[in-house]
Order: sequence, then structure tokens, then C-alpha cells
Amino acid sequence: MKVYYDNDASLEYLQGKKIAVLGFGSQGHAHALNLKESGCNVCVGLRKDSKRWALAEGAGLAVKTVPEASEWADVIMILLPDQNQKAVYDADIAPHLKSGDTIAFGHGFNIHYKQIVPPADINVMMIAPKGPGHLVRRTYLEGSGVPDLIAVHQDPSGQTLNMALAWAKGIGGTRAGVIETNFKNETETDLFGEQAVLCGGSAELIKAGFETLVEAGYPPELAYFECMHEMKLIVDLYYEGGLSRMNYSVSDTAEYGGMTRGKRLINAETKKEMKKILSEIQSGQFANEWLTEYKNGQPLMEKLRKENREHQIETVGAKLRGMMSWLFKKNAKEEVGV
Repeated sequence: MKVYYDNDASLEYLQGKKIAVLGFGSQGHAHALNLKESGCNVCVGLRKDSKRWALAEGAGLAVKTVPEASEWADVIMILLPDQNQKAVYDADIAPHLKSGDTIAFGHGFNIHYKQIVPPADINVMMIAPKGPGHLVRRTYLEGSGVPDLIAVHQDPSGQTLNMALAWAKGIGGTRAGVIETNFKNETETDLFGEQAVLCGGSAELIKAGFETLVEAGYPPELAYFECMHEMKLIVDLYYEGGLSRMNYSVSDTAEYGGMTRGKRLINAETKKEMKKILSEIQSGQFANEWLTEYKNGQPLMEKLRKENREHQIETVGAKLRGMMSWLFKKNAKEEVGV
């Protein structure tokens, strides 16, 4: 595995380039601001009626409509939701592409599943920070950075890898380390991690633990603290030093109980279902399912969102989080992208 750092990358490959960052959400604001402060010529592309237009201008960035930004730019970073990218590309980006232009992505979904198929004379690259945008921005300002994945899908110029490294350097990624991969591996591992562990598996495990305690007659407030609130403490230990760090830091009782009981929950049947989920990702079944769901107005998504909002762990949690004043200050700051 090749890891690149600051000395392996040069911003000269973006110097003289006109860069458009499409979107000003979590990742978009971080990429645009970090690149601008690294000396790059950046504009933000948004819908004319976007509520973020004034926010981007207030941050000192030039703002154009998406078609205007696409026509102006030599390098176009698409940081829009996966399900919106194809329609925007077809209508507002593709008609303005010039031979030798570069399209960049923060996630490989639309290229890997062939929703977007750029012409052969267009460079196609990916720069994917392994952290949310507010962390990409905060660590850049602190003088450090978030590790990135980079990939090259098309390279007619012969310089696309150097441009990807320059972009990673411009947003602070090479300070932490940048790993080269490909669009397939990034997309499939990212989706699997979200579904089986990070957003799917962990959420269902937390809810099931909460329900088990409440159904056994324990106060829901205690169940919340044990199954939801303290999860952050454990995840922070994972983040700092892996499984060994977590086991070292908890009590012997917790370590023994976890190692002897955890495998009774996450067992061969669980792994069998994980393999099924991975196969659905690899075959494109999940991508087709999600894009169809979106085109149909997201009826299942809205049903599931409603179920989550109304779950007891959410109502109890909202009350308990009201005791934690520091959370409101932190969340408010990150939501406005500063």
C-alpha cells in the first residue's frame, strides 16, 4: 500500500487551473475554503435559489450557478448527493465540458455504477476524505488534516494522479496521509461499512439493546445511557488505538464479558447476512434499489425515518441530551459549516 504525504504532492498541478466545487454542504464548504486558502482559484457552483449561496459568498468565495461554474472551470468537483449527480451532470455539466477538463468526485458511486460516463478525453479522479467535512475544515485550520483516499478513473492528460495529490494537499489530506485506491474498491467498501457496521449495524444493535433493557423493566433513561450515550466513549477508544486500546481502557469485567458474549450476538449467521449485503453492493442491486427508491419519491425512506423519529430511544434521548448544553453549541457551529 502506497501512502503519500506532503512531500509527495505539489500544488503546482492545480496552479493556473479554474476550480469549481459543486455543492456547499459538509464536504463542499471544506474543499472550497481549504483550497482557496491554499492559493487555488476556486468558485462554488450552486442553484440560484440555494440557501447556501449567501453563506458561500459570506465566506469570501465566488459563487456561480452550476452551468456557469461548469463552463468556467477546468476542474469540476461534484460534491452533490449521489442520487442527484446524474441529473445535474447530464443537464448542467456535460454540455460545458471541454477536451482536457477534469471531473473530480468525493465518492465513487456514480462512476462505478456507470450513472455518469464522461467522454474519453476527460480526466476523472476522486479525492475522498475519511471524515466529515467539518473535521476536514477544522483540522486544516489547526494545521493538521484528515486522511484521504484518491483514485484515477481516466487519465488522458497523464497528470491526473498528480492533480489528485495536489487536491489532497490543498485540503490538508497529505498532512495526515493519502492512500491510492480505485473507484470500485472505495465505493463498495464505503457502502458496506455504512450498511453493515456504521449506520446500519450499530444503530440496530443500539436499538435492540435499549429495547431489551426496557422490556425487562429497567428505566429507559438508564437504558439510553448504557446503549447509546456510552457508545461514543467506546468508539473514541477504538479511534485512538483500535480494539486493544478499548480492552485496555475498560474494566476487566467489561473486557471479559464483551469478549465472551459479543460473539454470541455477532456470529456466523450475522456474517452470512453481511456477505449477502456485500454481494448486493457488488452486483449493483443496492445502487439500483436506492436510485429507484429516490425516483419514486422515497416512500420507504420516509416510512423508516418516521419509525426512527418515533422510537422511544429518540424521545428519551432528546430529553437527556437537553441536560448537555455543550452539545447544542457544538452542533450549531458544525451545521453552518464553519
